[in-house]
This record gives sequence, structure tokens and C-alpha cells, in this order.
Amino acid sequence: MSLIPSAPRLLSDPQVDALRALSLSRRAMLGAGAATLAAAALPGSAAGQGAVIDITRARTDPLPIAVPDFAGATPFGAQIAQVITANLGRSGLFRPVDRRAFITQGAEATPRFADWRAVGAQALVTGRVEQQGERLRVEFRLWDVLPGQQIQGTAYTTPAANWRRIAHICSDAIYERLLGEKGYFDTRIVYIAESGPRDRRIKRLAIMDQDSENHRFLTDGSWLALTPRFHPNVAQVAFMSYQRNEPRVYLFEIDSGRQTLLGAFPGMTFAPRFMPDGNAVLLSAIRGGDANIYVVDLRTRAERRLTSGPSLDVSPSASPDGQQIAFNSDRGGNQQLYVMNADGSNVRRISFGQGRYATPVWSPRGDLIAFTRIAAGSFAIGVMRPDGSGERILSEGYQMEGPTFAPNGRVLAFFRETPARDARGTGYSARLVSIDITGFNERAIPTPTDGSDPAWSPLLP
Repeated sequence: MSLIPSAPRLLSDPQVDALRALSLSRRAMLGAGAATLAAAALPGSAAGQGAVIDITRARTDPLPIAVPDFAGATPFGAQIAQVITANLGRSGLFRPVDRRAFITQGAEATPRFADWRAVGAQALVTGRVEQQGERLRVEFRLWDVLPGQQIQGTAYTTPAANWRRIAHICSDAIYERLLGEKGYFDTRIVYIAESGPRDRRIKRLAIMDQDSENHRFLTDGSWLALTPRFHPNVAQVAFMSYQRNEPRVYLFEIDSGRQTLLGAFPGMTFAPRFMPDGNAVLLSAIRGGDANIYVVDLRTRAERRLTSGPSLDVSPSASPDGQQIAFNSDRGGNQQLYVMNADGSNVRRISFGQGRYATPVWSPRGDLIAFTRIAAGSFAIGVMRPDGSGERILSEGYQMEGPTFAPNGRVLAFFRETPARDARGTGYSARLVSIDITGFNERAIPTPTDGSDPAWSPLLP
């Protein structure tokens, strides 16, 4: 049988805490050196065929896939294969075959498919890495084991320092070829790294690859940092900081480390998030005791107010086409989710379940809005359609919030707090977590310190 189918805490989130405190071509460039990546198709690919497996089936019956070390006289072959294996395994949609079961190691130009069938593999990834000075030529091939057919073949040339990104790019290609959806492995996550006792918490801006590698701190913790969000070009992050005890929104350039103030607006500004075109930022600001939503033009720094009235309107998030904005508000007497047109017109409530709702974020697909909910003392992460229908809770627990979508809209990250014992007595721990939008495959995202407020980048350029 071939793999080809026959058919196809709401009022305690950082933003509202701040209110209380005031009494109210993806593959063109790679790496820090902007090194060129050249990609070329390898012969023998069956490019005209559709997706190999149905993603619904993969959730209940993950696809067995074998990824032996890539051939070649360089350690990069084994390292690339290991990263690909880990990426696919963490998705929950693939089941990597145990390497100890391999009969052959996949170095042959044409695999011995009987050996791979014998160990239960339905898909096979083989590759070769050649190193010439500081550059690598990496080729990989994806095989449908049962009919013995190559279905993908691509070669990349890049500086050796980019080997891990090549592994993520290969993983994305495999994911898309076998599932029919874009991958999300060649991405980053920016978040708030937390340390210290709860009443004197140090919060630093930090960034890492989606697999927790290449971790680095972007700020030193001298000033409190909150709610980071990626620019669509992935080169900048907007975040809120209490520098000199004044809450302001800043723009941080990831490569240069340059930090600039996004205007000196009166009152407190917070909850920044870029518009999809990258030319403006949505944020909330307090004026006269009320919190309203504004859009700020990044070129002119001109601001325009979108909401008004004696309510707390916070956490704005624009739809992928920039035509609508989701936010949460207490205008109805209880914290709920609302959607309005991008010009502030046609405001309508979309959450009607039991409890309070906050931190809405639009899926990159435009089909779902993720949220945090608190009801009967329990926190939850869920999703609903933009009209409020189809509400589903994905995970519940002691305290969790801050959902953010992977760029393919298939996976969510959020953070979870749990009580913890430490040398100072009862404390707590905050950790990043990922979960599939169907509610399966919940798993921790490792970080060197506690972590909160994650934001998932688009695919890297």
C-alpha cells in the first residue's frame, strides 16, 4: 500500500496588571552574514503528486519515518539528520523509527526498500553533505517506501554555520510534502525570561529557535520587559518596558540590538502588536482612566484612536488581511472578546461562554482566534472562529495564558504557571508549552529560566 491516499487568568495578564498598577523569498538569505542559499531540485522527484497522508489520520496514527545519518565525510550529516528527526517527532504527526532497528544506513543512491519496509518505515529521508572550506552542499531525498518511489529531492548550498537552519528547512519541506500543509520549523520564538522571587521578578527579553536552540537574551534585565511581538519581517520585535519606571513601547532590532522608543505618548502604552503589513503597530493606551486601542504609523509616528468610552479595551490583534481587529474589553460589564473593522467600526462581541476571556490572537490562516479563559477558578487556552462559533478548549490548568500561533496555524504556544517549592518557601514556576490546535500533543518548550509571554515568528526570510 502506497502512502498516497485514495482521497483526499484573565485580569492578571501582564497588560491588565499594568492597568491595575495605575489604579484602574524565504530561502533567499540565511544566517547573520546574510549568506546566499542556493537551492536546486534533484532528479527523480514525483512533483506532480498530492499530499501523501491525511493530517487527521496522522494525529491518531503518526507516520513511521526513518531518517538515517546523511552520508559524507563530515559530522554535519549526522547532526542534520538528528535535527530533522527531532523536529518531525515533536510535531506528533510522525513517528521516527528507532535508529537501532535500521538494517542499512541509507547511504545508497537508491535505497534498499525491503530493508526499510522490514523495520516498519513508510517514509524515508536520505541525504548527503559535502563540505568545501566554509561552505556546505546539502542534498536530501524523500522516499515513499512501499512503492519505492522518490517524491522529493532538493540540494542546498550554504555556509557551514547555517547547517541547523538547513535541517529546519529540510524538515519544513518534508512536513509540507507529506501533510500538504506548510511547516513551522524554520522559525524563532521570542519570550520573556523570568528569574528571581515572585515579588522581585527579573524579566528579560529572550529569543531562540523553535526547538529551543540558539538561545540568547536580548535585554539585561535592568528594566522590566513584557509582551514581545515579532514584526512580519522577523527583524524587529515590539515590546513593553518599564524603563526608568515609565511604561513605554519599544522597537528592538534583533541583529543590531538597537532599541528605539515608539513615540512618547501621554499616559501608559502597552500590548503592542504589528499590523500584517508591518507599517503600523496596534497598542492600548490609558488616557483619563480609560484604556483604548490605537494604531500608530511607524513611518510618521502618527496615532489614531480606534475605540472610545469608559471601558478597558486591550490586547488588539489584527486578522491576517488587516481588515479586522480582535480585542478584549469589559464594556459589557465582564471581560469578553470582541471583533471590529480595522477602522474601529462594527464592533461585535464574539465570546459568550461561561467565564471571562482575554488575550485574543488571530491565526495566520484567518480561520481561528485563540484566547485565554478563566471560569470557576480554572484557566484554559482555547480557540473559536472569528464569529464566535466553534469554541473549543485545548488545555486547562492552574494558570495559563498568552497563546501565540506558529506561522502555519497548526500549533499554538502559550505559558503555564504552576505552584513550586523553592528555598524561599512556596513559589511558582512559569514554563512555555506548545499544543496542536486540535488539543493533542501538548509538550513543554525548554528554556534556561522560567518563561512567559511567547510570540512565534513567521517563517524566517
